[in-house]
Amino acid sequence: MKRVPLTIAMSDYDHMRDFRIGEVRAEGIDPTFLTMEIHEVFSRFTYNREWEVSELSFAKFIAQVTRENADIIGLPVWTSRQFRFSSFYYNVKSGIKTAKDFAGKRVAVPEWAQTAAVYTRGWLQHSAGVDLTSIDWVQAGTEQAGREEKVELYLPKGLKLTRVTDKSISDMLASGEIDAALVAREPRVFTRKNPDVKRLFPDYRAMEEKYYDETGIFPIMHVIALRKDILKDDPWIARNLLMAFEESKNRAVDRFLEISVSRYCLPWAVDHAERMKEKFGGDFFPFGLEPNRKTLDAFCQYAHEQGITRVRVRPEDLFPGGLDFSVLI
Repeated sequence: MKRVPLTIAMSDYDHMRDFRIGEVRAEGIDPTFLTMEIHEVFSRFTYNREWEVSELSFAKFIAQVTRENADIIGLPVWTSRQFRFSSFYYNVKSGIKTAKDFAGKRVAVPEWAQTAAVYTRGWLQHSAGVDLTSIDWVQAGTEQAGREEKVELYLPKGLKLTRVTDKSISDMLASGEIDAALVAREPRVFTRKNPDVKRLFPDYRAMEEKYYDETGIFPIMHVIALRKDILKDDPWIARNLLMAFEESKNRAVDRFLEISVSRYCLPWAVDHAERMKEKFGGDFFPFGLEPNRKTLDAFCQYAHEQGITRVRVRPEDLFPGGLDFSVLI
């Protein structure tokens, strides 16, 4: 069988490691892995499609895969998942006490189509009862000025989003020019212990566990995207990649659960993994559509409501054909 050369760009993840270093192989594929800073991966694939297979922000993926005549498809493989109640920050002088107080405030996000922000805004709207049009939204880089949106937007009527090009979210949060921010990474103004900047939910772990118990949603942050052109002559590539990613992930999970030897410099790692296995019903990092339907349905809804997709799509529209990728050709 011929071997097809593919370049795969992503960040460094333990559950992708065995595939990356060659312990797991994808039949018929000769991969070259690029391990780079994640925002560079997103930007270069979004703007230029510089390689065949790429990790991609879920929000940027859904914006691009739902375009007319989209040139990419997705594998139901998640490189990153994370709950995001830790992402709410506010200036104590803003008068904010609860999530409901975000109404009427000036709130910043690094990009409107940032996956973490899609989930947190979805929670604000559907669980906290905050009308997103009641917020004065600001888009700016978390630490550096000038960050731009990377995909087109279809903002809902009445929603106000202002781009700030000369200041960072950290600086504006410290000065009080914005009241709050939804950011995936801790802003420098918070890590440097500015007394005016706090997390809205200091006990975010407890909130996240309760949220999962109530909704079954385990937020997906990043997915694997493929250029469609690589499947034209070799549709089997998608399935073989999927199988390799799955085996690589399963090996990583097995390492976590191996009780005879600790492979991680983290006390009680095995005990924690066992607890997560019990909580998530076996596989605590499942790939595929059906085990993730609640999460995928919620994200599709949020993305449409927030103007990241023009139409409301279903999980099947994002990953068409299930595992039979030949239907795409």
